[in-house]
Amino acid sequence: MTEINRRRLLQVAGASAAATVFSDTVARAAALPASRRHGSIQDVEHIVVLTQENRSFDTYFGALRGVRGFGDPHPAMLSSGKDVWHQSDATREVLPFHPDVPDLGSRFVVDLDHSWGATHEAFGNGRYDQWLKTKTPATMAHFRRDDIPWYYGLADSFTICDAYYSSLLGPTDPNRYYMWTGWDGNDGTGGGPDLWNGEVGYSWTTYPERLQQAGISWKVYQDSGVGLDQAGFWGWTSDPYIGNYGDNSLLYFKQYQNAAPGTPLFDRARVGTDARHGDDFFRILREDVRSGNLPQISYIAAPEAYSEHGNWPVNYGIWYAAKVLEILTSNPEVWSKTAFIINYDENDGFFDHLVPPHPNTPQIPGASTVSTEDEYYAGADDVPGHFGLGVRVPMLVLSPWSTGGWVCSETFDHTSIIRFMERRFGVHEPNISTWRRSVCGDLTSAFDFGHRRMALPTLPATGDLAPPDRLRHDDYVPVPPARQRMPKQESGVRPSRPLGYRLDVAARVRQATLGVEFSNTGRLGAHVQVRSTSLAGAPYSYTIGAGDSLEASWPLGESYDVSLHGPNGFFRRYAGTTSTTPVDVDLRSGRSGDRVHLDVTNTGGGTVRVQVADAYSKRSTTVELRAGRSRAISVDTTGGWYDVTLTSGGDAAWVRQLAGRVETGRAGISDPQLAH
Repeated sequence: MTEINRRRLLQVAGASAAATVFSDTVARAAALPASRRHGSIQDVEHIVVLTQENRSFDTYFGALRGVRGFGDPHPAMLSSGKDVWHQSDATREVLPFHPDVPDLGSRFVVDLDHSWGATHEAFGNGRYDQWLKTKTPATMAHFRRDDIPWYYGLADSFTICDAYYSSLLGPTDPNRYYMWTGWDGNDGTGGGPDLWNGEVGYSWTTYPERLQQAGISWKVYQDSGVGLDQAGFWGWTSDPYIGNYGDNSLLYFKQYQNAAPGTPLFDRARVGTDARHGDDFFRILREDVRSGNLPQISYIAAPEAYSEHGNWPVNYGIWYAAKVLEILTSNPEVWSKTAFIINYDENDGFFDHLVPPHPNTPQIPGASTVSTEDEYYAGADDVPGHFGLGVRVPMLVLSPWSTGGWVCSETFDHTSIIRFMERRFGVHEPNISTWRRSVCGDLTSAFDFGHRRMALPTLPATGDLAPPDRLRHDDYVPVPPARQRMPKQESGVRPSRPLGYRLDVAARVRQATLGVEFSNTGRLGAHVQVRSTSLAGAPYSYTIGAGDSLEASWPLGESYDVSLHGPNGFFRRYAGTTSTTPVDVDLRSGRSGDRVHLDVTNTGGGTVRVQVADAYSKRSTTVELRAGRSRAISVDTTGGWYDVTLTSGGDAAWVRQLAGRVETGRAGISDPQLAH
């Protein structure tokens, strides 16, 4: 076991004379040594999960350096012909905007519609074009670094996941059921599925019950409010500064409601502090950390005012999260073995530009090489549709094995937290669907258990972010500016975790048909959405499991323009007319990641000239191909990233664009184009 150097702790804690205990806490957390007895996930002895409320990734981090935010070079295109940022309600168009008010982090920003029906309507069967109609223009508002510097500082000090999605296109409770049970009772048994925060009492098995049976310790940290029972609404009270806001969703399960004092389900899920009578709602957590009795699995449910749910200020949530981090790092031995996750249950009604991965359904054509069972709701109580994935939300991984300001771009959702626990403690959760296990990872790629990068950040104090009163305040409704323009993303790159994707696409246009073959030789499943304004029935959804291949084809009109969007910036575009430029383009990549190779073949009867442009080097070259001839073209990558566009001087409509990252098993950098 690693022995913590107490002198080093004091050095870190005193690194900045101007810093407060809160900013010192983050510096200390980033510098304290990790337990490295095994050099693997087995060094993690405590997993702590703080799940906050209702913010999308773009809302908080779209402007952050080195993540897939406002600088995304290949956003989805809408049926209007404009990119996904240009949301319209048929009377006006609104781009993402930063509200022109001081101290946005302390504003009581309005709560937006985040129901199952409205969110599916915004999703529009994958068209993703009804956000303004269903969510109002406020959906496009976003924060910047100067509004929430502490969260940006955490991202710069630890690891941010920029492909973490909520689990369901809908509200809080169903998303939390995915985090606590692996699903929403999707098969209709045990009282599920719940699409509306029904809270009527459910009975399918939860993951903490499986942990309990396996002898793994766990606990929910919360405040009791006016009582953690039915009369007290399970911690949801009229006083937003106490209680748990009803966010301990285990208490909506009958086995917890019926548990008696002295039993594990009661003692670990229905006990909390008593802030109503002056208790500190961090007391139990602080005592457990101080005594070395922090459970192996911990869940934290904040009171309403600190949950970041609209209309509560993000600054209140930052103050709360900073207190949790302060406590976890107050015992260096505990922190050296702890993974602390800050995530968000759903997006409220706030916009995010990445179309979530989704299975093919009766409304969304496509195919999957893995089973999509239990991923579709066909009931009569609300609009039919797929359960998820939901909208992308923020996710920060704070631990001694995730320092250094990394980005991890593997696709995750709330079930990934369970799977991380599975990997560490060996307790399987059978509720997680086959499709979700294929598409979503297990969080291990967000950690580096073999090495460690030092980071001593300078962060602002958070003590003054505590609520100045105990009142509810009126909504602040963000209003788009009269003159709009796309926000800028911070320049620069950040270190990027290696991923297990290795997806290839071979595309051919033959006899007015576009045919593609997806080949997945990676260790992760991949979802690809096919978007087009020219293909009937688009968009399409395809899931290619690890080691699988899949073929698809679509009839074309005289002209076509088809785009494929996959994980971690994977992008292909095929445009042209069916009567000209008979050229095939295939991409090969070596394991070194230093370059990609294009095989360009003229399948027609005449000579063609093709221009090849590299978006990173800004260099281009022209090749001439006689009938039936091929040419191999090598293009250097930039940190493993490639973005190559081929055009034809004799055919303005013909375009082939191929972009993505070559995975080598080694760490790299984020996409350098994200700042453009």
